[in-house]
Amino acid sequence: MSAQPTCLYCQRANPVDTTECRQCGMPLPAEVALASERRLRRFSWFCVGLTIFCIVMFFWLPRSIV
Repeated sequence: MSAQPTCLYCQRANPVDTTECRQCGMPLPAEVALASERRLRRFSWFCVGLTIFCIVMFFWLPRSIV
């Protein structure tokens, strides 16, 4: 399921196959379909980075002596 492009001017959702807004006639943004994929990829890389950081900190921080 792809996201419906939203007009940047009138904020109306439009069908996927249109290039212009049906309400105001302004051109729709071309990168709507790629935006969610890019956001998901960025979130995945953030999770990988956070995991690596936590593993490094686990071994780097000093142990408490009891």
